[in-house]
Amino acid sequence: MKSKKTIVIIAFGIICITIFINLLKKDIWIVNEELLKEEVLSIENSVETINLLDVTPFDWDEVYSFGPYTPKEDIYETVGYKWDTISETVNEGMNQIVFLNDGKVVCYLYGYPENNGYGISFESENYKDAGYMLYIKDDLNFQVERSDSVVYLRN
Repeated sequence: MKSKKTIVIIAFGIICITIFINLLKKDIWIVNEELLKEEVLSIENSVETINLLDVTPFDWDEVYSFGPYTPKEDIYETVGYKWDTISETVNEGMNQIVFLNDGKVVCYLYGYPENNGYGISFESENYKDAGYMLYIKDDLNFQVERSDSVVYLRN
């Protein structure tokens, strides 16, 4: 009888540990956004222009910029699938940037640049459904601008 209790307790412990580890595990788009932020914030003050590839330490082949108030469904339709933790921008000046690699989201930037410490904005001749789009082969040179403690990348 005692060995069955021990087995149940061990099994329960393993299940709890597995659940806890999965809760702590961050999605790739969150990890990559943190890396992107680190790179953008480390741009030297003397730099006036930068290639987006120089501050994206992850593989990507398309990036989308969605305007304010773009519904989630339009974003999902534009990028080709649904994924977790997407929010709709609720005001002007918010970022809604989605990097894709082979059709999968690899980085997601959302929110006010003032809160994030940095912002990225672009428009391009490539417009798909609900957002502007840049390909890795496009001109990816951005102006680096600073205002207070916020770094902005604008093309």
